[in-house]
Amino acid sequence: MLHFTQKVERTCWELRLEVARGTASAARHNELADFVADQGELLARVGTRTPHLSDELKSRILATFLTLMNLHERVEHAAGRRAAISAADA
Repeated sequence: MLHFTQKVERTCWELRLEVARGTASAARHNELADFVADQGELLARVGTRTPHLSDELKSRILATFLTLMNLHERVEHAAGRRAAISAADA
């Protein structure tokens, strides 16, 4: 579980950098949103079906959820910015 959460957090960090550069297409934003949903679903499934998780591991799972939520928010914000720029150019 620890390796999984670390991998998700590392990937989120890399994706946040990609979003911050502003070069991601609308299709890429959709891929990122799908990544967040898929990883969140997997994390929820493992976190709720694994009996007797330590408090440290529960904390790690919640922190990873927060990381996913922050990435999702950044992707949505970037997609909105991209749409506003496209509308202004039209």
